[in-house]
Amino acid sequence: MNSIFSRRSYRKFKDVEVEKEKIDMIIRAGMQAPSACDQRPWEFIVVTNKEKINKLASATPYSMCVKNSNIAIVPCYRNSGLKKPEYVICDMSACVENMLIEAIELGLGGVWIGGAPNEERVNTIREILNIEKRLVPFCIIPIGYPITKKDLDNRYDSTRIHYVN
Repeated sequence: MNSIFSRRSYRKFKDVEVEKEKIDMIIRAGMQAPSACDQRPWEFIVVTNKEKINKLASATPYSMCVKNSNIAIVPCYRNSGLKKPEYVICDMSACVENMLIEAIELGLGGVWIGGAPNEERVNTIREILNIEKRLVPFCIIPIGYPITKKDLDNRYDSTRIHYVN
């Protein structure tokens, strides 16, 4: 559970290449996520081209930190052929959180920068990366070796737990 308790959003990274094996493990962790009716809607765009990474940094009002990374992963979901399309956001959220927890496990960090369902962001990311229309960019995840670690404060708050008998 240490990875879960250590999970934070990291936006500053060392100028060190992330090993392909670690990127593969992060994506494998994402693919292990549960999904409605086992629809597994995900596909992944791995961006290593620095010019494209710099363009992604302006794709949303919150993505400037993407410039600090040497790699960005853009999880996408198919927009057709899904058994339960109404649950695709849940599926993708589980996928991305698995990826971010695995990054921590591997000594890396990242941050989840929303794309979908914001149509303007989706179109901007799609245009930058020339993503085909059958895929919807869910988010941008810059990944790297964090420069600094945030406080590992305990986020547990018993006042947010409500029991129903």
